[in-house]
Amino acid sequence: MQKWEYSTVPLLVHATKQILDNWGEDGWELVAVIPGPNPEQLVAYLKRPKA
Repeated sequence: MQKWEYSTVPLLVHATKQILDNWGEDGWELVAVIPGPNPEQLVAYLKRPKA
C-alpha cells in the first residue's frame, strides 16, 4: 500500500507559480489551495509518496 507525506505551504499571490514549481521539483504534488489569513496569501496542501 502506498504511503504519503503531506505539507502545507503559504503562497504569496505574486509568486505562486515559482513557489509551486520549487516544491514540484522536490516531488510534491499539489492537492488543494485555500484562502490564507489575508487577501494576498493562499495556503497550498501538497503530498508526495513516502520514501
